[in-house]
Amino acid sequence: MSWYRNAVWFVKGLREYTRSGYESASKHFNPADTEVDVAGRSFLVTGANSGIGKATATEIARKGGTVHLVCRNKERAEVAKGEIVTETGNQNIFLHIVDISNPKEIWKFAEKFKNEYKLNVLINNAGCMVNTRELTEDGLEKNFATNTLGTYILTTALLPLLEKEADARVITVSSGGMLVQKLNITDLQSGNGTFDGTMVYAQNKRQQVVLTEQWAKAHRNIHFSVMHPGWADTPAVRSAMPDFYQKMKNSLRTEAQGADTVVWLAISPEATKLPSGLFFQDRQPVPTHLPLASTHSPPEDEEKLMEMLEEFSQKFKSTSPG
Repeated sequence: MSWYRNAVWFVKGLREYTRSGYESASKHFNPADTEVDVAGRSFLVTGANSGIGKATATEIARKGGTVHLVCRNKERAEVAKGEIVTETGNQNIFLHIVDISNPKEIWKFAEKFKNEYKLNVLINNAGCMVNTRELTEDGLEKNFATNTLGTYILTTALLPLLEKEADARVITVSSGGMLVQKLNITDLQSGNGTFDGTMVYAQNKRQQVVLTEQWAKAHRNIHFSVMHPGWADTPAVRSAMPDFYQKMKNSLRTEAQGADTVVWLAISPEATKLPSGLFFQDRQPVPTHLPLASTHSPPEDEEKLMEMLEEFSQKFKSTSPG
């Protein structure tokens, strides 16, 4: 009956991802955790022009933080910046146009950023779910380029800046979808077999969990975390998962509810009292594997992932200016 217990656990988990799940969990939140003035602290949020990224940036701006918005589309980003400034009254909002699927662009941006700004908190929120196999101009599968390699390069490039600051943090927005995936290092760019965008995305999100755990071991004075925002009503969900959206739209979390744990991890003193490298949902650490699921991977595979991403990243660094 183990499969039955696993199924019951999973269905229960799905309910927790909805708006009602958030409302239930939030009854146990301590409002004081996020009643924090973060003036003087610098936050970088990728994918910040809409959805969870924008909701996160807005809330941090409201708390007085200096916020760097990293976005791909200049027009939408300018609109988002204006709305955040108007809504919060915070003028310390900076905009950077970077495509997180373009490794050369990320390296170039990070080198420039390190020379001009300080950074206390990096929030890796930008994500991609393309349902057909597409390659970037560099010949990289687009989901992998954005979700995994882009996250790896930006974080790696900015670690020296974060190392200089007290209470430095890195938060990566993952997904509960990763629970159905075991780390697969044999086909990082999903070139074999039938391409399933949802499963590729879930594999990328598993990779982000592994990255977070590995970084936490290697960089003890930075607090790393990865989180599942639940199922939120965002433009990305509407465009990438239209059938899911139609079925679930009345049960989806708001963008602010999806962003709540990101903000908590970014600003609350309570978050860093917990160990670095954990996976969070609704301000609580949760397991990274379903009970009895065969999704655990050997340590050597996790170490190999880091080596492979480092090789990828250096290849693109050598062709970028500076």
